[in-house]
Amino acid sequence: MAREFPADSVGLVTPQTQHFDAPLRLESGRELPAYDLIYETYGELNAARSNAILVCHALSSDHHAAGYHSEDDRKPGWWEACIGPGKPIDTDRFFVVCCNNLGGCKGSTGPMSVNPETGKPWGPDFPVVTVGDWVASQARLADVLGIEQWAAVVGGSLGGMQALQWAIDYPERLRHALVIAASPKLTAQNIAFNEVARQAIMSDPDFHAGHYYEHGTIPRRGLMIARMLGHITYLSDDSMRAKFGRELREGKLNFGFDVEFQVESYLRYQGQSFVERFDANTYLLMTKALDYFDPASRHGGDLSAALAPVRARMLVVSFTSDWRFSPQRSREIVKALLDGDKEVSYAEIEATQGHDAFLMPIEKYLDVFHAYMGNVAAECATTGEDAQ
Repeated sequence: MAREFPADSVGLVTPQTQHFDAPLRLESGRELPAYDLIYETYGELNAARSNAILVCHALSSDHHAAGYHSEDDRKPGWWEACIGPGKPIDTDRFFVVCCNNLGGCKGSTGPMSVNPETGKPWGPDFPVVTVGDWVASQARLADVLGIEQWAAVVGGSLGGMQALQWAIDYPERLRHALVIAASPKLTAQNIAFNEVARQAIMSDPDFHAGHYYEHGTIPRRGLMIARMLGHITYLSDDSMRAKFGRELREGKLNFGFDVEFQVESYLRYQGQSFVERFDANTYLLMTKALDYFDPASRHGGDLSAALAPVRARMLVVSFTSDWRFSPQRSREIVKALLDGDKEVSYAEIEATQGHDAFLMPIEKYLDVFHAYMGNVAAECATTGEDAQ
């Protein structure tokens, strides 16, 4: 008997791969001679091609944003809370696209892919990519899909940075940008966290200077520690206290260095499971893309000047307990947009879940998200009628 999926899920989805032969010039000055982007779509593109939404993923996510790849899948896509029939990104009203970023490890060209010049995996020789490079590759995918203008580009965390970059680099190719739990640049503290994570990976004896594929190894210990560190920054003190407190696994102290507290067990599980599904070289690349993101740097640090090209209407959302990308960072974006007389709405959501709140079905968050996207959908319908 076929499995029945929830009524508000997009159900079974099949990823697609688009190959690009035209070289992509990167911000580093290097060039990718050819590359693949793997992506998923949900919903249907209307006749006017006016209802397309681009969803941009965060550091460790990928193209699988919603639905299930098979009837045996235990977990749906990473943004199932927000994508599907009747949800904020309503697949009954929108055509949704989400791709795995260049440098990824889930099907798009990255360190695990074969370097055509050597016949071996790229490994550490894969060029460093930036948020701007990702946006440029996504624009090419939009061309292939026949989408001249996105109704909205939406993302949380590193995905929100991509939405902001889209609004700067291709102002005429999107009508709305939703920047959720993001920042106009990383703080020194955030860069420091990323560097510790990278050092954990690169100092693992199994890393082999990034050529571990050829040695048949994986830098498990380093990648596990990097994930444990990162995961701590995604949670708030309140959420960790509520979930774990100081609870002991065996109800007593064992006076040793094995797992004793429940929070230790949780972090080790998160680290171990991450090693099985993510590539260490990709983790290095993604954290560097985070570190390098700073659109104001080309304008003497003036964020208002950096956002001057923006024509899209914006929704900026932050969460009170997010200390990784705090509400203050979101308010910097809002102020810079207002200084340039841009149209922007801002919502600061009371939440205890920390940075990960953007992934969760928090009622007030979903209400704001739903209301904004409802207006986008109504606009799409009007645009479609005008085109007929």
